[in-house]
Amino acid sequence: MSKTISGFSKLSKSKKIDWIVDTYFSNKEDAKHIIKQYWNSNDKLQQLHDEFIENTITNYYLPLGVAPNFLINGTSYTIPMAIEESSVVAAASKAAKFWYDRGGFKAEVLSTTKIGQVHFIYNGKTETLKKYFDSVKSKLIADTESLTKNMQKRGGGILDIELRDKTKDIKGYYQLHATFETLDAMGANFINSCLEQFAKTFKSEAHHFELFTSEEKNIQIVMSILSNYVPNCLVRAEVSCKIEELSDDKKVSSEEFATKFLQAVNIAEVEPYRAVTHNKGIMNGIDAVVLATGNDFRAVEAGVHAYASRNGRYSSLTHAKIENGIFTFWIEIPLALGTVGGLTNLHPLVKLSLEMLHKPSAKELMKIVAVAGLAQNFAALRSLTTTGIQEGHMKMHLMNILNQFEATDNEKIILVDHFKTNVVTHHAVVEAINKLRNKKLN
Repeated sequence: MSKTISGFSKLSKSKKIDWIVDTYFSNKEDAKHIIKQYWNSNDKLQQLHDEFIENTITNYYLPLGVAPNFLINGTSYTIPMAIEESSVVAAASKAAKFWYDRGGFKAEVLSTTKIGQVHFIYNGKTETLKKYFDSVKSKLIADTESLTKNMQKRGGGILDIELRDKTKDIKGYYQLHATFETLDAMGANFINSCLEQFAKTFKSEAHHFELFTSEEKNIQIVMSILSNYVPNCLVRAEVSCKIEELSDDKKVSSEEFATKFLQAVNIAEVEPYRAVTHNKGIMNGIDAVVLATGNDFRAVEAGVHAYASRNGRYSSLTHAKIENGIFTFWIEIPLALGTVGGLTNLHPLVKLSLEMLHKPSAKELMKIVAVAGLAQNFAALRSLTTTGIQEGHMKMHLMNILNQFEATDNEKIILVDHFKTNVVTHHAVVEAINKLRNKKLN
């Protein structure tokens, strides 16, 4: 059968599955069983999931875990985390407990401005374009009134529009660079709707501007879209304590731990190869909470990594210092998040996660997410500079290996106990499973 198909989106769900199974799988019944196995038994809930995206055939599950004992600005939180990677939730929980006894995390939102741009081509005099922009700016805002009315009532809306000359980069390229405040909404649809109206007004009004030549009136709109780079939507989270309170490991002194930790952060600040892995660990915590709360982790990832490169070289998102006997560790990160709209109003587990977090505002959620990233990074650096990362990670990964080899409950009990005192590697686990099973056969 051909692997191209016309009208696929118009097929029923069952017909889509039939085509997928018939086209791509040798064991058709097994494939169909796996697909249907992950359907929700509640038809209404399954329909809700089916309608999130196009061409849905089943659900793709991720574990939703929780990390308790987070103290943030004096309030206790249990943070929901949707992630499949071993040891992330355990590491966050361990870091949370460590800092709970040392005053907890402090977090503050520094700014909440978001960006959208209308990209256009204009072949004419820049000075004339500036005069046109000055004359039309108020109408750009006025023509969006129907879109911004409700947002303005809540204290948000369009903050400003600038004309930006980008002709040094591309011939004739200019931008309408707009800033927005979207409060508890992430605001993507709101921003994009405003931008498209800006573009429409900007293009149509040009035909009536007296100073434009006939050629200059022909402004070519390329596209209108929000930016996921939000360097002015910033949150800061930090922890601090006296150096002597840092170590709870008799093998490593507090002074040695603080010094090595600081060195590890400094390396991530100057070495991009290390910085990428360093920041990936931060995003383990951030993405897990962003996903659990129904936000767009791809947008967050893109914006965060752009911010890490803002000075011309990719660098660490976290920083540390030791001053007057006080150890301080902090993160400053751009996060455009929402607690209303989108999945936050639809997905039952998102609603549950937000309620678990005391129904936060967008600003409060920014703080929680930043803290999760900082906690994750602290836990990783603590392991790296003391025992090494693999000891804890491989013990958490042990269960994945056991499940891969379909270990029984009894085998899991025996092997988990065995690896309490033995090094976990894939080879060692396979060897132990085979040895145990051969012993049973004999």
